[in-house]
Amino acid sequence: MENEYLSNLRNWWGDLHYSSLQKRGLAIIACLVILISALFVLRGSSQEVIAAPAPLEMESISQQRLMVDVAGAVMNPGVYSLPLNARVFEAIKAAGGLKKGADTSDINQARILRDGEQIYVYPTTTSSGGVARPAMRKNGPVMINRATVKDFESLDGIGPVLANRIVSYRKINGPFAAVEDLLKVPGIGQSKFAQFKEKLRV
Repeated sequence: MENEYLSNLRNWWGDLHYSSLQKRGLAIIACLVILISALFVLRGSSQEVIAAPAPLEMESISQQRLMVDVAGAVMNPGVYSLPLNARVFEAIKAAGGLKKGADTSDINQARILRDGEQIYVYPTTTSSGGVARPAMRKNGPVMINRATVKDFESLDGIGPVLANRIVSYRKINGPFAAVEDLLKVPGIGQSKFAQFKEKLRV
């Protein structure tokens, strides 16, 4: 059957009313068309398809930063976006640095930040004798590793007995690593802790 097909092709080619030069040109054009078609087919089948970034990948990229609120005696208080594992001093730097006379004695500037936390820098005041002293801290968070009994008493739900118990616990066991460590103090449960948790800082 293949021989019959080739025979018919030769007969058709011989019956064409073209000169030998024209037939040769027609054959070259046909070969070029076939070759180009084959190249397009091969190129299309081997072309690499680049997929768009998956939603989860985009989400993971957005989670590589954290937001912190820097307030108090800094040049530009506000909310700042920082890289993961950034430290307190980087948040203060992002807020333009400290104002003159800022009191950082109760701030661990090497501590790693947590998303959503606030860094509060207290100012200092000068007494009539020219001696610098910490400003009255009626506003702002309570720094649990520096707070006095009176500071703890200012919190909702904490009286003199419980405030003394917190300070005694800190003296015996060392500084608190997190505000949640106050739950280890006898007399502070989850419900009471929830009343003043937002006012605490390490």
